[in-house]
This record gives sequence, structure tokens and C-alpha cells, in this order.
Amino acid sequence: MYNGIGLTTPRGSGTNGYVVRNLSAVRSHQSVQDRASAWDVAPPKHREPDAEILEHERKRKVEVKCLELQLKLEDDGLDEDKIEEQVNELRQKLLAEANTLVQNAKGLKPSDTHAIAAAKKDELSKMARALGTRQDYHEGDAFDREKQEEQRMRRMAEREERERQREEERAKMQAQKEKWEADRKERERLRRREEDRRRKEREEEMKRRERMPPPPVPPRGGRDYRDRRSRSRSRSRSPIRRAASPDDDRDY
Repeated sequence: MYNGIGLTTPRGSGTNGYVVRNLSAVRSHQSVQDRASAWDVAPPKHREPDAEILEHERKRKVEVKCLELQLKLEDDGLDEDKIEEQVNELRQKLLAEANTLVQNAKGLKPSDTHAIAAAKKDELSKMARALGTRQDYHEGDAFDREKQEEQRMRRMAEREERERQREEERAKMQAQKEKWEADRKERERLRRREEDRRRKEREEEMKRRERMPPPPVPPRGGRDYRDRRSRSRSRSRSPIRRAASPDDDRDY
């Protein structure tokens, strides 16, 4: 098989698998119209690799290595239980590595067409990511005027939709900001109102205290005056005791 032409495999075909020219067929010359209409033909579709065949090939390689280990251990004379245990460990290890292993097209045989196709697909995906190619890109879209006009209109509609959503978000943020500002002003107004009320209460309390008359002074000849005077006289007449000196107890 070459360039998508020919048999996938020569097995069972009775041929060598090479594409040869049929000299007995007469080729018809293409006209100008035929050559011009060739551009309108859709490009050939790429053949996707078969996942079941790839999985079968991976398992086959794992079983080959397990069989080689089993034969080697049997030649060494180990017990069947130990041989089976080591073979199972190797099988689990190889299956885990096979699931994460990336195929390289250079290390494959020409007969591994599905593996080569899978490796080529991975390579093309990496190249598309490196070049920034979209996933929905199709070959020849750049030369299709109707397709380009449709994509341009779709991009304009998407841009308008993004602008509309941005304006809605901006309006919501502005409304929320105005609401926060109104709440702040309301709290400030209530705080000032409470402060004015407390200040007026303090001023009224001070004025009320200023208007109150002073307490009356008791007369000099009253009973209270005589009691205070008698107590002061008794304190003045009491003898003053002298503090004991340490020399008084001293023996002469």
C-alpha cells in the first residue's frame, strides 16, 4: 500500500502487494473542465487506526515476553507456583507500561499499518497544537468563499454576544456599586442623626443643671451648727498624748 492506494496487506491476494501500471488500459485525456472540477472534489479522508487491533498487538507483545520468561524459569527448574507468580507480575508490569507508552513510527515495522497510523495521528496532533490550528479545521476551507463568509458572520455574532454579556456585567456591577453607596450614605445619615440626638441630650442636661437653684445653707444658730461646734470643742480640749520614747523604758 502506497499513498493510500493498493492493498492493506498482500496476504491472501496472490500478489506481491506492489501497485503496477495496467498497460492494457487506455487512459482518457482530461479536458480543461475536468481539471477545473477536480478542485471541487472533497479531499480523501484519512483512515483512522483500529483501536481493537492496536490493543490486540500490545497484548500479543506482552504475552510473548511472558512466555519467554516462563520458558527461561522452567529451564532453571523452578516450581510452577513461583513461575506463575513471576509471570503474572511481569504481565501486570508490562500492561501498565503499555498503556502509558507512546508509539514511535520509526521503531515500527512496515506491516504495522495501524500502529503507524496511530503514531502519525499523534504527530499531526502535536504539530497542530504547535501551529495553533483549530480542531474544526478542514482542508480547503481557506479557498471556500461561502465558508469564509459564514465563519466571519459567526465570529461577528460571537463578538456581539460577548460585548452584550460584558455590558450586562458592567451594568450589574454599576447597580451593585450604587446600592452599596446608597447603603453607606444611609448608615452615615443614621449615625449623624444619633450623634445629634446625643449631643442635644447632653446640652439639655447641662442647661437643666445650670437652671437648678443651689442647695440651701443651714443657719448658724441651728441645731446642726451647735452639734458641729460642740464636737469641735471636745476635740480641742482632749489632751494630746505624747508618743512613748524608747528612753522611757531604759534602766538607770
